[in-house]
Amino acid sequence: MATKIRLARGGSKKRPHYAIVVTDSRMPRDGRFLEKLGTYNPLLAKDSEDRIKLDLDRAKHWLDQGAQPTDRVARFLEAAGVREKATRANMKKAEPGAKAKKRAEEKAAKAAAPADAE
Repeated sequence: MATKIRLARGGSKKRPHYAIVVTDSRMPRDGRFLEKLGTYNPLLAKDSEDRIKLDLDRAKHWLDQGAQPTDRVARFLEAAGVREKATRANMKKAEPGAKAKKRAEEKAAKAAAPADAE
């Protein structure tokens, strides 16, 4: 059986609350699960202790059994020190296009030209 450690959504509309669960990969997102490992409340502040609660011993157990965490859960485990930090592909989606880069260079050149004249 292929197991995953993933989030199961709860809470009402626009008020999400997630359970961190171990489940068979073929089950639906909020369906049957094998074990609940903790909770995640994205509405709390990032520095709040109650934002992520996780049973690290059980998480280690399931990782040793071959459970694969989803990307979000893997980040939680990396922050807790259970899992080694993975290198991720840094997509260049936020990088400006060629025309925008050219305009920025021209603007910088115009700003530098009066300063050089003085």
